[in-house]
Amino acid sequence: MPYRLRSTAGPGDVEIAYRVSAPHPAADAGRPTLLLIHGWAQSGASWGTPLLESLARDHRVVAVDLRGHGASGVPTQNSGPNAAAGANYSAVDFAGDIAAVIAAESSASTSAFDDPAVGSNGVVLAGWSYGGLVACDHIADLITRGEGVGSIRGIVLVGAITSLGRGQAGGRVGSAMRAALPDAYSADPRTAIRALGSFGSALVPADRPDLGALGQQFFGTSLATAPEARAGLFAREASYDQLLRELPMPVLIVHGTADQVVDVSAARHAESLLSDVRAHYWEGAGHAPFVENPDTFADQMTEFVAALGVRA
Repeated sequence: MPYRLRSTAGPGDVEIAYRVSAPHPAADAGRPTLLLIHGWAQSGASWGTPLLESLARDHRVVAVDLRGHGASGVPTQNSGPNAAAGANYSAVDFAGDIAAVIAAESSASTSAFDDPAVGSNGVVLAGWSYGGLVACDHIADLITRGEGVGSIRGIVLVGAITSLGRGQAGGRVGSAMRAALPDAYSADPRTAIRALGSFGSALVPADRPDLGALGQQFFGTSLATAPEARAGLFAREASYDQLLRELPMPVLIVHGTADQVVDVSAARHAESLLSDVRAHYWEGAGHAPFVENPDTFADQMTEFVAALGVRA
């Protein structure tokens, strides 16, 4: 299924790139659009071609590159003694980026194809790792603006965090992430390569040599992410426990029990707060279950989305 690379302007006029799948009859049968949000120091390509092609058989799919990542622009750094760490990587910035992509793909005049990817069928947000936090940023911003939950019909949390900061149960990271920080923020190549190498190794299981090339891709993507972006994403705090308690939509959780990047307890914490939730804990799987077994992941995700019903 062909994808096109497109971009739109987010807050601060930062260019936000995204991939969008082509229209076809099966994907236009009242089904929601799937909007995929990757994790820290990765890109929309991280979801992998097998999964992207599988999901696009029945849905329009949009895979975003977060600001500072992939083909998206890197926000201009503030300078001077009063420059705030993480400026331009706030919850409002990320929420605005997602809103800008949805708006661009809701109009034939700005969409990648003549048939916009986002229509009356709504959107399901799928957030991997840090992408789960960005999904929460977007929904919280919609509510703050008095828009309810907008076009969002459901959320998929994959190896995800839903809060950020010391003591936040929804943001508990694993041993590999703790070992990588703060050296992974460094602009010094030797320091960053050492830290990101151990982080990248944790993204795919050591006993899966067939995923070795993909592990190298993950490592290369993290190293290609600007140091200020790698640091900027963690230069804030966020707590979305109350949002999860009050969330008026279904949520799917998929998390590997051997995840060394985001501890599985973060997923169990989110599950305990949600009123309408399905959870799949993959025994022995790591941080990216969708690359370990893309077919099973696609089945679980499409089953969840199908249960949302079809809009006439």
